[in-house]
Amino acid sequence: MIEEKNLNLKIIPPVSYLSIAIVSVAAMLVIFLAAATYTKLIEGRYAGQAAQYKNTISVSGEGKISAKPDIGQVSLSVVSTAKTVAIAQKDNTDKMNKVIKAMKDLGIKEEDLKTVNYSASPSYQYSNGKSEIIGYQIDQTLEVKIRDLEKVGDILSQAAVAGANQVGSLSFTFDDPEKLNTEARQKAIDSAKTKAQDLAKVLGVSLGKVVSFSENSSGRPVPMYYANDALGKGGGSASTPEVQTGQNEININVSLSYEIY
Repeated sequence: MIEEKNLNLKIIPPVSYLSIAIVSVAAMLVIFLAAATYTKLIEGRYAGQAAQYKNTISVSGEGKISAKPDIGQVSLSVVSTAKTVAIAQKDNTDKMNKVIKAMKDLGIKEEDLKTVNYSASPSYQYSNGKSEIIGYQIDQTLEVKIRDLEKVGDILSQAAVAGANQVGSLSFTFDDPEKLNTEARQKAIDSAKTKAQDLAKVLGVSLGKVVSFSENSSGRPVPMYYANDALGKGGGSASTPEVQTGQNEININVSLSYEIY
């Protein structure tokens, strides 16, 4: 006869099983959160599409302002050549000092005179495939800001007398261009607004807020006119050139986009 016995069994899971269970739960939580976040991003993207693709109309406007320049700029250069650097430098320095003095005598202030270039370079002579240094050249350039445009001709002629043998980059502009830019910009915006209002009336829609704006600006160079033999040859008397400042034109174009409904 088999004797029956009561067995009390207690199963204790290994520690490794608990670790696996914790990792699994954490992974599921991460997946859930990622899915929820993605869903919100998709919803947000589609919710924002209505604003992105609103109906709009685009118009452009132009504003022009013509005004007489009130300031001029010119570059006065002295180019000296000699057999040695020392001789070329002395000649160049003496002449440029005379040019600077002539400018100050004409009322140009110290802060309106600026040296923008000084260079020394050898001069070569090529013969039978060989090059030989035969001298040196010194270039020095003075930039002059002219606030009294009535003196432009005198400045050019006196610079030549003092020893300037190259004159360039004569231009006329405005001491405070932003004031004129603001005026031209306002004219361009007003023109664009009028176009938008007329177009909205024709289309039977109403204008909303401006959703985009862009601007382009340009100006025209001023032509220069010189009398014959305007600058002379330097070192003596020189004719006073007749320089016409004319007018500068500031041109600003704008583009506006309006919401419509």
